[in-house]
Parts: sequence; C-alpha cells; structure tokens
Amino acid sequence: MLGLGLLGLCYGASWASPGRVLAVLAGSEHSVVIRDWRLPRVTAGLVFGAALGVSGAVFQNLTRNPLGSPDVIGLDAGAYTGALVALTVLSGTSAQLAGASVLGGLLVSAVVYLLSADRGFSGLRLVVIGIAVNAMVTALNSWIVLRAELEVAIAAVGWSAGSLNGVDWADLWVPFWVIGVLLALAAVRSRAMHQTLLGDALAVTTGVSLNRLRLLMVLVGVGCTATVTAVAGPIAFIALAAPQIGRRLAGAPGIPLLPAALAGAVLLQGADLIAQMLLAPVALPVGVVSTAIGGCYLIWLLTKEVGRA
Repeated sequence: MLGLGLLGLCYGASWASPGRVLAVLAGSEHSVVIRDWRLPRVTAGLVFGAALGVSGAVFQNLTRNPLGSPDVIGLDAGAYTGALVALTVLSGTSAQLAGASVLGGLLVSAVVYLLSADRGFSGLRLVVIGIAVNAMVTALNSWIVLRAELEVAIAAVGWSAGSLNGVDWADLWVPFWVIGVLLALAAVRSRAMHQTLLGDALAVTTGVSLNRLRLLMVLVGVGCTATVTAVAGPIAFIALAAPQIGRRLAGAPGIPLLPAALAGAVLLQGADLIAQMLLAPVALPVGVVSTAIGGCYLIWLLTKEVGRA
C-alpha cells in the first residue's frame, strides 16, 4: 500500500523522483503538483478503497455469502440513483450529492432487507433479491439519464464510471471524517458481528442483539459505499473482491475487517495507477479498470461456487 502510494506521487505528466516526493512530504521542498494535485488523489484511493473493502466485508459477513457485496445487491446503484436525483432535480452541490447518495443507498437496502426477511433472514435470499433489485434500479438510472438535459446527462454518464480524476482537498475533508467515524463504529462492533457467524441462536445466547447489530452494520456499510459514490461515483467490484482477498491473505476465519480494508486500499490504488498509465497522458476513470479486474474475479468466484454446489 505504501509502495503504491509512493508510486502514485511520483507518476504523472512529469516524473518526480522518490527523494523529491519524500522531501515535499517532509516540508523541506514545495511542489503544488505533488502536494495539491497528486497527494489528494493518492489519499482518496487509499481511504475510499479501505471504505469499500470494509463495506464489502460487512455485507459478506451479514449474508454469509461471498456474493453479498454492495455493488452486487444494488446498494451502489441506489446511491447512484440518489446522486442522479440531486444532479437533475436539485442544484447538485456536494452536500446534496452526499445526502441524496446516502438516502438512495438506505432506501434500496431497506427494500432488499424487507423483501428477503419475509420468512426469516436468509443471506442467500438477500443476495438473489438484491441482484433483481439492482437490475431494476439500474434501469431506473438509465431512464433518469435519458430524461435529463444534455449537459447533465453527459456529466452523469461520465461520473457513473467512477473516477478519482480531479479530486482535491476541498472535496475530501468531509468524506474522510464521515468514513473515519463509520470505520470506527465497524471496528467497535466487529467482534459481535463475527459472533453471528456461529449461528443466530448461539450469538443471542452470548448477548448479541441481532436486529440492532444488523441495522447498525447495514448503516455502516451503506454509509461507506454512499460516501464514496457521492465523491467519486460508483466504483464497482472493489467491495466484492477485497474482503475475500484479505481473508485469504490473513488466513482468518470469517471475513475480518482490517485485511479487507487494506486489500481494498491496495486494489483501488493499483487500479487507479493502471487507469492513469493505460492511455497516458489521458487518464481513464478508475471504475473502468476495477470493473475489468472485478469481472474476471466474479467469473472465477461464480465458477467456484457452482462447483461447490
């Protein structure tokens, strides 16, 4: 993670040596390009990747299914719907985008949860219903874009790919604080969340309030995903792949949050570097690269799950 961060600070239209980057970070040398242009992008990649990794770990733990990811069960699409409403109906300020994204993600998560909990909570049912809801919300998003004014539609379609291009410190302070609070809540309740993997009955006997815990963790997961979406757009497949990669690297039971966060940070930062290098000097949206990588991972995961079944 630190190596990719250093590479991200060095790479650009003009290469900066690692020595110069370290000097700028230490304050002994000044560079607007490194400190004000590249550093916000690198930091956003690390923080947003960690947030997406934790969000994916939360939902995969709750559903007990490696497919239980925000981008698979429709939460990303719901957050994007909220952002589209803010862009097309409201004035589209940063605060409106953030609030509408969170509300959209929460609304979709509530619909998925209520439909899947009809005859008792089931992670597999939640994933299947989430995939169906995701398809319907994606169709709604396409309709909103088609009905929008041309300038708004162009901006919305470009933003929907998920991109860290052009982010600066003014865009990041509030999202960083929100993500920090959400990650702290997830860390505090992580032990109780892992107790649910032993079974609902055993978790209740150890003092875990299942309904309250699930509601809190859903809020944490949706908040992380929606906050990232409000700033960078929906970045697909990081939340799906990072928890499983982190679990395998850590060799841990369940899906621990810290390895998922670190894997997410590495994946998003690496994908953003590839996006900058592929068609340089034109920087692709990071969502294009993460979707290509994540699509291959999803095919492998589905093949493995079908073979296991």
